Amino acid sequence: MNDKQVKEITSKDKDFAKWYTDVVKKADLVDYSSVKGSMIIRPYGYAIWENIQKILDKEFKKTNHENVQMPMLIPESLLQVEKDHVKGFAPEVAWVTLGGNNKLEEKMCIRPTSETLFCDHFKKIISSYRDLPILYNQWCTIVRWEKTTRPFLRSREILWQEGHTMHATKEDAMKETLRMLKIYEDFQKNVLAIPVFTGEKTNKEKFAGAEKTYSIEAMMYDGVALQNATSHYFGQGFSKAFDIKFLNQDNKLENPYQTSWGATTRMIGSIVMVHGDDRGLVLPPRIAPIKVMIIPIGNDEKIDKALKEIKEDLDNCKITYKVDDSNKTPGFKFANAEVKGYPIRIEIGKKDLENECITIVRRDTLEKTKVSVSDAIIKVNELLINIQNDMYKRALERRDNMIYYPNTYDEMKEIAENKPGFIYTNWCGNEKCENKIKEDLGLKSRCIPFEGADPTGDKKCICCGKDAKTKIYWAKQY
Repeated sequence: MNDKQVKEITSKDKDFAKWYTDVVKKADLVDYSSVKGSMIIRPYGYAIWENIQKILDKEFKKTNHENVQMPMLIPESLLQVEKDHVKGFAPEVAWVTLGGNNKLEEKMCIRPTSETLFCDHFKKIISSYRDLPILYNQWCTIVRWEKTTRPFLRSREILWQEGHTMHATKEDAMKETLRMLKIYEDFQKNVLAIPVFTGEKTNKEKFAGAEKTYSIEAMMYDGVALQNATSHYFGQGFSKAFDIKFLNQDNKLENPYQTSWGATTRMIGSIVMVHGDDRGLVLPPRIAPIKVMIIPIGNDEKIDKALKEIKEDLDNCKITYKVDDSNKTPGFKFANAEVKGYPIRIEIGKKDLENECITIVRRDTLEKTKVSVSDAIIKVNELLINIQNDMYKRALERRDNMIYYPNTYDEMKEIAENKPGFIYTNWCGNEKCENKIKEDLGLKSRCIPFEGADPTGDKKCICCGKDAKTKIYWAKQY
């Protein structure tokens, strides 16, 4: 990569799709693969995923979940047990029909999700209410044969996590469903600095085989929605289909209640699209693998001494850092640090040291501050907190300024055609109106929020004019 390449990023206001591709490539997050529709996640991109995994896994284990590993292949007969489930995934399933040169007696699908595998296992290990709850999670890959792919957002092979739990009562299963949704919501806000809406999906949009699906909905810079996580309440649907039974406290046989919840590397795409700018990636400090990039400018005893002191201070505070001591020009190093989105850049130059200071640059605003070497660690700690909080505030302000509240269908149509963002309306709950809005305006329902969902104004559906049952968010989606 040369100086020219570092700067060659399409303006996101000019061509957002091209900008996104430029950033994920030039920031060394991904590369394209010879396997059509699948990406290579490069070390820097994978380091972000490792941080996501580490932080979420810790939260899962706090709530007593255990990690397991299920097979990659699912026999066709097993996939067919729950009819609604298989119907929902049929168009995206990839099949294995040969083992070596021999045709398989039964074809196998490469898991698009693992409900059937977990249920097949649960049937063997559940017999009494004392066996419940079972709280499992899996970190793995899945395959879904997407027609149109884009790095992180849609890929045929996906890195993800999927939780699967079984409970003795409906109440416990619902608590679990909402508890895990809350963990995802807190992670989005507090770690990724992304404001989100949480709520229930419509019957049309819920997960295949679920009684209820709840989702985390984020708005990207261009106003398009990205579903960043989901949590599903299955009730007894799968447990009845798989004949999973347990002896309850009344000494009667009963089917357990099930949940499932998951998130993917799609979250990395959302970080790029919510926070990135025309210089490249901008990472929230709490998810950044490298929080500080140190750039010595020239060779000098004073520079070496200052570098050593700063490194020791960062090590003592357990702040991750990297030193760019390559032979590139300072201008290249600065631009490269900006493309990669390191939250803080420290420049150690001879001229600054003659004035007994160094330069600290925050990536989100590019604001520069000169401080003494001894005060550098204080400033770095202060900036890491401020950058995290400021990134969330800016994303929240932008999102809230791109939410629209039409009173008529004509107003809704005008907004959909001319203003990117989310549209919040009254809705009667009828799928016919949901389908009409999708066909007419290209908008899909996002979620019925937990708060503020009661109809307002004339309390009529935005589409058909009949009595509204709720309020709902609509948007274009990735």
